[in-house]
Amino acid sequence: MDREWFEKDFYAILGVPKTASAGEIKKAYRKLAQEYHPDANPGNTAAEERFKEVSHAYSVLSDKETRQQYDQAKELYASGGGFGPGTGGFGGSGFQVEDLGDLLGGFGGLGDLFGGRRQGAGPIPGEHLYSTVNLAFTEAISGTTATVAVDGPSVCRTCSGSGAEPGTAMTTCPRCGGSGSIALGQGRFSISQTCDVCHGTGRTVTTPCHTCGGNGTQHRVRSIKVRIPAGIKNGATIRVAGKGAPGRNGGPAGDLHVRVHVGRHPLFTRRKNNLRITVPVTFTEAALGADIVVPTLDGKVTLRVPAGSDSGKTFRIKGKGVPSAKGGRGDLLATIEVAVPDELDDDTRSLLEQLKTREPANVRSHLEVTS
Repeated sequence: MDREWFEKDFYAILGVPKTASAGEIKKAYRKLAQEYHPDANPGNTAAEERFKEVSHAYSVLSDKETRQQYDQAKELYASGGGFGPGTGGFGGSGFQVEDLGDLLGGFGGLGDLFGGRRQGAGPIPGEHLYSTVNLAFTEAISGTTATVAVDGPSVCRTCSGSGAEPGTAMTTCPRCGGSGSIALGQGRFSISQTCDVCHGTGRTVTTPCHTCGGNGTQHRVRSIKVRIPAGIKNGATIRVAGKGAPGRNGGPAGDLHVRVHVGRHPLFTRRKNNLRITVPVTFTEAALGADIVVPTLDGKVTLRVPAGSDSGKTFRIKGKGVPSAKGGRGDLLATIEVAVPDELDDDTRSLLEQLKTREPANVRSHLEVTS
């Protein structure tokens, strides 16, 4: 058990209450890790120490069993159970050092962590990385595979993450003997802390890698292929598991979060899973009715416009919209718009003048307001 379990409040470090859910703890860690990561604060030793502190707190609280043990240890410590404030260190207040093994055995296995047993530093998950991808309108509708540039920490290409120069071997840490921690105290009760030489790994690098300096990671730009599901919306985020920054001490890699930006289409607009298009028609087509050709993302379809259709009327073409994640597709909503010619030749003007004499006397009579 690490001395920091007694000295620090891991909940306060992450800024969450003791009753926080696993999801709330993870969310708080992601935010703080992104803020204080050394890559985002080059040369800032305070930020680096804060990042280590946040990572350690998360490594304890993210594991259900370890979190339970930590809570029990803090509760016992706060109650002065033989080693709290005012007890003169370890023992006192009616408890003897030799009694602690039996006492802690009743707290979900906490007794196993005392009596000289050592624990190394736990695995530290890698940081989540973020990127963006620009898609054409049609790519977002049909789905595609896109190549995304990811700028951030990655496994060192030279040493494959070991931290050792190729051709050299890692050795057992002489300070901790490979356990990853060093014990403080004597007898049946002792507290261990992370080894200050190997930092909890249990192994040391005799010849550090010339590329990464021994830390096993290097900052570079990677190209990651990301599957884009059909029908994805503008502004959506895709999570690619395990493609973030490498973990430490055997911890899992972080995730890659890709923000999607969808370009506009010259003909179509989108609302939820429906597409919209405006289709020009002539006055005679609207008045007399006509079969018109309407483009879709899957080719052309024929739409029947009934006689007497008003400009602005919308027709629904089933199944020609956006694919749904639950199956099926939305619809294409085609709105007709009567096109008025900019210029008229003499014959056309003459015909329209004749038509004007046959128009209704007052098509706006319903707009008149009487007092």
